[in-house]
Amino acid sequence: MPNIKSAMKRVKVIKVKTLRNQMIKSSLKSTIKRFDTSIVEGNTEQANAAFTLAVKKIDQAVAKGILHKNTAARKKSQLTSKLKSISA
Repeated sequence: MPNIKSAMKRVKVIKVKTLRNQMIKSSLKSTIKRFDTSIVEGNTEQANAAFTLAVKKIDQAVAKGILHKNTAARKKSQLTSKLKSISA
């Protein structure tokens, strides 16, 4: 435990930020899993809706600094190719 007052505050702030980041990551992973299950089921309409939501969550994670922009581009590309494979 830190002795300096500013260091004590940093510990509190980091704890709050860590929880926020975990929440956003968890939400992102859940959305992507929901998309994957709709792909496996073969439900095109549900997959389209889940795709748009997943892309939105990925973009939000990039805006918050949780994902790198290239990682986000790669994930969106992978999701798009999965969506096209079910449509074809």
